[in-house]
Amino acid sequence: MRIAMIGQKGVPTLYGGIERHVEDLSRELVKQGHEVLAYARSWYTPETIKEFAGIKIIHTRGIRSKHLDAISHTITATVHAIKQKVDVIHYHGVGPALLSWIPRVFAPEIKIITTFHCIDRYHQKWGTLAKLALSAGEWAACNFADETIAVSRTIQNYCFNEFQKTTTYIPNGVTSAEYPTGADSIRYWKLEPNKYLVMVARLVKHKGAHYLVDAWKLAKKQNPDLMKDYKLAIVGDSVFTDDYVTGLKKMAENDDSIVFTGWKHNQALTELFANAKMMVHPSENEGMSLSVLRAMSMGKPVLASDIPEQQELINDKKFLFANANIHSLANKILELLEKPEWLEEAGKKNKVMVRGKYEWKNIAAETAILYGCAVQKVELETSKA
Repeated sequence: MRIAMIGQKGVPTLYGGIERHVEDLSRELVKQGHEVLAYARSWYTPETIKEFAGIKIIHTRGIRSKHLDAISHTITATVHAIKQKVDVIHYHGVGPALLSWIPRVFAPEIKIITTFHCIDRYHQKWGTLAKLALSAGEWAACNFADETIAVSRTIQNYCFNEFQKTTTYIPNGVTSAEYPTGADSIRYWKLEPNKYLVMVARLVKHKGAHYLVDAWKLAKKQNPDLMKDYKLAIVGDSVFTDDYVTGLKKMAENDDSIVFTGWKHNQALTELFANAKMMVHPSENEGMSLSVLRAMSMGKPVLASDIPEQQELINDKKFLFANANIHSLANKILELLEKPEWLEEAGKKNKVMVRGKYEWKNIAAETAILYGCAVQKVELETSKA
C-alpha cells in the first residue's frame, strides 16, 4: 500500500511525540513492505532530506505561526497526497483531521485514517477560537475518517461518549533495543549517573514543568540532606511558548541543581534517559506519553501525575502524585528517593511490561491490518457496484 502521513512536523524526529510516533510507525511499515510518504515542514526537516530509513520525505509549504503552521501545511500536504494517488491518508492529531473532508470530497477512493493522539483543546496554550477549531477537529476525526485510532483507552471512551464513535485502540509504542550505557553527553550539564531526575517534554504549560520546579525546590527545603546530591534535568524547549520558558528559567534562578538542556535527540537524549535515577512526568493532559514509554522500556521508574492516561501505564500508587499538586509531588520525590529498592523493582517491572505490550513491530502490524481492511472494503464495494 501507498500511505501518506500528514500532521507531523517532519521526519526524522528532532522533538515531539507525534513526530516520534510517525517516524517509528513509518519505519516499521516500510520494513513490512509498504510505501510511506511522510510530509514535512522545511523549518523542521531540511529540504535536502528526501528519504529517511526508507520513508519518502515530501516538503510542502505552510505559514509558520502558532495558529497557522499546522493547518496551512495540512492543506498543501493533503492536496499533494491526493495527486500521488495514495491508498491511504493517515492524519495525525485532531487539528490536521479538521481537513480530512478534502479527500473525502475530492478523492473518495482514498481511505482516510485518523489517529486521535490527545484532547488538544484542553491545552492551556490555546485561546477560545483555537479551542473551537480543535473541537471541530475532534468531530472531523471521528466522522470523516473511515477508521479512527485512539492511542489510549481514555481517548477511546471519550470518542464514544462525545461522538458515539467506536474507535480502534492502538497505543503508542517503543522499539526494543539494548541502549548504550555511556555517560559522555550528560557530563556537559555536570550531571552524574543516577544522581538526577529527568523530565522530557515540550515546555508548554499543560506539561506541568512549573509544578515540578516548585515541587523540587520544596523537596530540597523539606529534606536538604537527602536532596543535596541530586539534580533535576528538564529536557525540552519552547513551542511558540517563549514567555512560559522564560518564566520557568526565572523560577529556577540561583538554583544550580535545576538544569535546562534544551531539545536533545539521538545519543544525547538516550544518555539523559539511561542515566537518570527516575523520570518525572507532571503533565496535566496526555494521550499516551512516548517519553514515559521510552523511559519504562529502558528500565526506569516513572513518577507521574495521576491523570487517567498515566494510570493506564502506571498502576502502582507509589509512583503517582495528585495532578497539579506541588506538595504531593514534593512528598513523592522524597519518599521514592528514600526507597531505592522501590525504584529498582519498578524499573524492572516497567521494562518487562512495556516491551511486552507496546512493541512498535506489533503495533505497526495492527495498523497495517486496519489500513488493509479499509482499502479492501472500498474494493469490495466497487466490485459490487
